[in-house]
Amino acid sequence: MKIFNKITTTILAGAMLLTANSCTKDFTELNKDPNNPVAIGSQYILPFAIESSVDRYWGGSTRFERLNLDGAMLWVQFLARNIYSNEGDSYGISPAFYNNTWKSLYNDGLVNFERIITQTSPEGISPNANYEGIALVMRTWVYSLLADMYGAVPYTQAVKGSAEEAIFTPAYDDMATIYAGMLNDLKLANEKLKVGGPAIAGDIIYNGDILKWKKFANSLRLRLANRQAAKKPAESKAIFAEILGNPGTYPIFTSNADNAALVHTSTRPSNNTWNEVMVIGGRTDWSMSKTFVDKLTAVSDARLGAIATQVNGTYTGIPNGLPDAIATTYLSSASNMQDKFSDASAPSIIMTFSELNLIIAEAIVDGDASGDASEYFSKGIAASFAQYGLSMPTDFPTTVGGATRANILEQKWIALFGQGVEAWTEFRRTGYPKMPEKDPRAIFENDGIIPTRLPYPTTEYSLNRVSLDAGIAINGGADNMKTKLWWVE
Repeated sequence: MKIFNKITTTILAGAMLLTANSCTKDFTELNKDPNNPVAIGSQYILPFAIESSVDRYWGGSTRFERLNLDGAMLWVQFLARNIYSNEGDSYGISPAFYNNTWKSLYNDGLVNFERIITQTSPEGISPNANYEGIALVMRTWVYSLLADMYGAVPYTQAVKGSAEEAIFTPAYDDMATIYAGMLNDLKLANEKLKVGGPAIAGDIIYNGDILKWKKFANSLRLRLANRQAAKKPAESKAIFAEILGNPGTYPIFTSNADNAALVHTSTRPSNNTWNEVMVIGGRTDWSMSKTFVDKLTAVSDARLGAIATQVNGTYTGIPNGLPDAIATTYLSSASNMQDKFSDASAPSIIMTFSELNLIIAEAIVDGDASGDASEYFSKGIAASFAQYGLSMPTDFPTTVGGATRANILEQKWIALFGQGVEAWTEFRRTGYPKMPEKDPRAIFENDGIIPTRLPYPTTEYSLNRVSLDAGIAINGGADNMKTKLWWVE
């Protein structure tokens, strides 16, 4: 459970406190004040860092910076705006969107995961390989978000402002370097994590189940290997062979019980961020996208009934990008998300068994892994149905056209409903699913191009300009939402 109130959050953001309020009589050493700790323990830093990172990824609750709700969920056409279409649905975003996403992931997430790694490493003040392994996994996940949203970002020199040799203007690393580092760290995390090893506390994802953390580490490693496969095929093939060929050493998700997700509580501020926005805040600005509704309706996909509401016995969606004067006319007729998605205790999902199987199916079709693509395709769809308490019809994989690459990626898109950020990354990487022609009444910014990345924060222009300019050059295009990223096929 998430256990922190706003006061505790503020304390943890400070992270490391030193006291020097009085001196000994010989002035050679500082007195130690038992009421002001030298360091915050990992059991306190870990839940704060997880909560902050996952809440930001799942959307956040502040208007103009809701990463998932007002960005990715609209751009991949899961949802559409029924009012204020200029807040994301028309591809326009405010500076707060990319400024505060960057700030939160670095300052609240990475800084604190780095602290855990430092103090629990063999050379740290509180060695604990399981804390270290978990922090490596979560640090990798946050870096993957940053790289996949912005492109080149500070990585090898990042979050070193309080290091012995402080770095205040970190260099930007290219995505190939970042991916290599992340994949190595996940392999290291699997080695560090020991079932039956040192005890941990504050784990608000798996409640101290180290085997599930190992499964997450290796499943995430497959996600990243698959994502870079078009650029580094030999390396990605080797990773798939190593993990899939050695399940004892490299366990991966084997059921939905292994899914990586933050389960929220009914008590604020531990509630799901969509609950904060839609229930506590009373916002009803989102309806189902016509694209998503039409694709599931075409194949009588029962998951639609578990996701969307009916209006007069049918499911209907709103075309994306409609100006307010038109979008608001759909308010009484458009389907909405089921209330369970905005329940206070609804989970914020990071990675699922369904996604993993569809990743492996894609890798097999692409020649990056061995096995039966149809088997993994079916398992992936079945796991997605099961997440909604449904059973997949036995002929459904055939109904949707079998395990072709296009079908695998479309089913991955459907399975990622709610995880707009991941679906957006997959769409930008592969071009799937194929989106319908834009509604002729829609009005889009960004030259009508679905955003390909986020701009860098304005603070980097004022505080780290030399490194920033080098990072922009590495990306190979302007600092806008039209430059394509490294893994694009």
